[in-house]
Amino acid sequence: MIPDDWFIPPGVKLAFSQRSGGVSLPPFDSLNLGDHVGDDPECVRLNRLRISHSLGLSSAPAWLEQVHGTEVIDLDVDANRVADGSLCRSGEHVCVVMTADCLPVLICDRGATQVAAVHAGWRGLCQGILESAIAQFEAPADELLVYLGPCIGPDAFEVGGEVRAQFMAQHVDTAAFFKANNDKYLADLQGIARYRAERLGVAAVYQLPHCTYSLSADYFSYRRDGKTGRMASFIWLEK
Repeated sequence: MIPDDWFIPPGVKLAFSQRSGGVSLPPFDSLNLGDHVGDDPECVRLNRLRISHSLGLSSAPAWLEQVHGTEVIDLDVDANRVADGSLCRSGEHVCVVMTADCLPVLICDRGATQVAAVHAGWRGLCQGILESAIAQFEAPADELLVYLGPCIGPDAFEVGGEVRAQFMAQHVDTAAFFKANNDKYLADLQGIARYRAERLGVAAVYQLPHCTYSLSADYFSYRRDGKTGRMASFIWLEK
């Protein structure tokens, strides 16, 4: 599911899961990877084993307890798993975040020395989780590559004016990513993330323009279905 025109440095691997190919029953059908949504724990365990096997992972994914915050942990030194992002500089860990409408962001440097995965809902994105992750890279921003995975799209993500105001209070140019929709707005999460990465000096931002809300056969969507499963986005360094 990775576009052919994406440049991924040798030594870096990344993947975005979809909803098919697992054992979970409705409404979590079928490759639900979230253990916090009410699914049968054994089904989640088997699904996680399946995805690890299919990706050929030599290390277990470092699953996080995501809290819609801005903390990005270093897996090489930190045992904490309550965070919304992780990074590593070794091949001993697989960075992973779960989503079902929020934006997954994967990051690496061209030299393939460090990788990070970020869960960017609108709150975390507004509060600076992307900037926090980029700041923890030893390579300069213009040597980084950012990959924006599937999320709720700009024609489906309806928010109130207070959300737009919070983004605009930081960067007035962000207004370009909100389209008036009656008394609310339609927001472009991927557009905002691209803008914020590029203003830091990131020159290479790749985008998978798949809307989780619209593509019901392929993706879980919390906004669409309420009780549902979770996809996962992975990035790691080859050993």
